[in-house]
Amino acid sequence: VISLRVPTDLEVVEEAVDVIARHCLACGLGPRAARFNLRVALSEALSNAIVYGNGLDPSKSVNVRVEMASQGMTVQVSDEGEGFDPAAVPDPTLPGRIDRPDGRGLFLIRQLVDDVSFNDRGNAICMILRRA
Repeated sequence: VISLRVPTDLEVVEEAVDVIARHCLACGLGPRAARFNLRVALSEALSNAIVYGNGLDPSKSVNVRVEMASQGMTVQVSDEGEGFDPAAVPDPTLPGRIDRPDGRGLFLIRQLVDDVSFNDRGNAICMILRRA
């Protein structure tokens, strides 16, 4: 299990992702999943938590918890925000939404990981990546 507390600062996202991806690669997650899928999905989840969840409030932080298992890994990212309704985030691929920046991060996450769920409050995302 890896637990990481990340400050509400977009400048540290890349470093946090690097630390977690290196650990997951060492634990046997496939190179493509560790080098691409995990990195992009975790970067998006952290950025969303920092910007939308914590509202860029430096007094708040984001928690990341990674559990490795024989079948894959579970990554949970939680912020200190009010939460949101993931079902209310519009599909960014719909006509009229292509040029809008919102909703793309969640769309990317859903394409790159095997399973995505949220807690009831909507301030924590759980992403599952299975071993190939």
